[in-house]
Amino acid sequence: MQFREATLDDTKEIVELINIAYRGEDGWSTENSLVSGDRTTENEVIRYLYNPKSHLFVLADSLVKAVICVEEQEEVAYIGFFAVHPSLQGQGVGKVLLKKAEEFSVNTLGINYFVMSVLLDRIELIDFYVRQGYVRTNKLEDYPEDLNVGTPKRKLKVISLVKKV
Repeated sequence: MQFREATLDDTKEIVELINIAYRGEDGWSTENSLVSGDRTTENEVIRYLYNPKSHLFVLADSLVKAVICVEEQEEVAYIGFFAVHPSLQGQGVGKVLLKKAEEFSVNTLGINYFVMSVLLDRIELIDFYVRQGYVRTNKLEDYPEDLNVGTPKRKLKVISLVKKV
């Protein structure tokens, strides 16, 4: 598989991957018990692709198998839009992709401070990021219903995690 910047040609596959990883029935990254509806749309992916401060990467062979986004936000790299196909989860693909995104941020953007947001209820996901060097903060926010990233099935909070290299 090749790590590369995403292109417009990848849009449909990225949407399918993100939606199956976040809202599908399989894989440990699914949050379908907490949130209903699609996690993303083609318009959102296209906005990332055209935003000069967003860097969308894929891990792909003939198909997109994983995706991650690094967004430049002043002196911080916001890591998000991160998904690995359920059939590849638990095989180290996510660790590799996260590491490559962080290396891009440090080596290309000159940013060594990372921030991400995770559903507070996703303890196993938070634990994964902690094992990768991220630290929980005390910053909690309500689930961002205004972003059209699905409808929470109950009141949810999002926690920020940070990492400095």
